[in-house]
Amino acid sequence: MKDLEDVALIRLKAALFLLLGGLAASLLVLRSPSLTTAALVAVAVWSFCRLYYFAFYVIERYVDPRFRFSGLLSFVRYVVTRSPSTSS
Repeated sequence: MKDLEDVALIRLKAALFLLLGGLAASLLVLRSPSLTTAALVAVAVWSFCRLYYFAFYVIERYVDPRFRFSGLLSFVRYVVTRSPSTSS
């Protein structure tokens, strides 16, 4: 699959992700309207954002600078196929 390079399509993709995430979080809180539910949704979103940052920035900059990830599946393949002897 070719890399997405059109700036307008990249912005549209970001907006759709924001809309989808906001809609899903809103529906969860509306389904079970409590402070606990809202807090758990917020923690889940924050945690997944940190994981995404870790998967792309931290791994590439500090753990294995010669590896470049093209997506989350690429990161999963890296984690699964990397042997313990290749760790720094």
